[in-house]
Amino acid sequence: MSVWDDLDLLLDSPSSLTVTSSARGTVKDKATFKVEEDVSALRKAIEGIGTTEKTLIEVLTQRSNAQRQLTAKAYEKATGRTLVADLEGDTHGDFEDLLVALVTPPAVYDCQEVIKAIKGAGTTESTLTEIFASRSNRQIKALSEAYLAETGRSMIHDLQSEVSGDYGKALLILAEGKRDESTNVDAAKAKADAKALYEAGEKKWGTDEGKFIDILCHRSIPQLRQTLVEYKNISKKTLQESIESEMSGELEKLLVAVVKCVKNVPAYLAERLFKSMKGAGTTESTLIRIITSRSEIDLLDIRAEYKKLFGYTLYSQLESEVSGSFGDTLKQLCGQD
Repeated sequence: MSVWDDLDLLLDSPSSLTVTSSARGTVKDKATFKVEEDVSALRKAIEGIGTTEKTLIEVLTQRSNAQRQLTAKAYEKATGRTLVADLEGDTHGDFEDLLVALVTPPAVYDCQEVIKAIKGAGTTESTLTEIFASRSNRQIKALSEAYLAETGRSMIHDLQSEVSGDYGKALLILAEGKRDESTNVDAAKAKADAKALYEAGEKKWGTDEGKFIDILCHRSIPQLRQTLVEYKNISKKTLQESIESEMSGELEKLLVAVVKCVKNVPAYLAERLFKSMKGAGTTESTLIRIITSRSEIDLLDIRAEYKKLFGYTLYSQLESEVSGSFGDTLKQLCGQD
């Protein structure tokens, strides 16, 4: 039985979509943090002959994002240059992208990922799906505010011109960040929703996608967990299996991601990490996004789910798939199990 069918998760915390306390992150505030010492170390590493990558890795991975923001502010005051600009000038490739991600506030980083996903030729739906399926209302609201500050435009407005059809409809509801956050479960409503989903899919010729979108994108996480149980009682199939057999394309991927996140966000993200390193070539942007954005939220849980799902540690997989300063930085953030 796969982890997705493991409905013991109903006994878990009320919402795996809310930001977990940083107790489940691998990166914590550094107790002996001193801004001026970090600024001085970073300046030496960047301004000296040849960039000392080891120092950059040490300073930036061993501090919380809030501490990195203080350092970045003090760095600019001391040098007249932004830390991001200096990192971009002195490092390159994936290592540069990773360090810049580390010194960017989380909401601004999410916002930049959304901008990257929708600009240029073609939209990167997989990034949009991952972000909007796995973030809490609070994170989506912060991302939306960062988007407005960064671009001067509303994120919803820009998304509307980039996504369409049923996928667009579902994504735009998630991007509003207005999912019900009640922790109460209405058992009768869960039964009724499960029946409505069954009748909109398995039971009829042709699928009523609108019904799936409405229920999966609006109901609270605890409510949906109960609905998944009720659905399996009626259908004998899991809701994920039904979505996979009834739908296709980006809408199928988005609704499956939502169902996986309802059950267990860390397991969903562990699977995304695994896929980013599997097969020919590694998708570095996915590694950077998940490891940096979850390092203070639930990376310990992601590590545990990774081991449970794939039989080996995330650290050991990183060791065999990524190398150089880029690999060293990721491993430092991930930590060993």
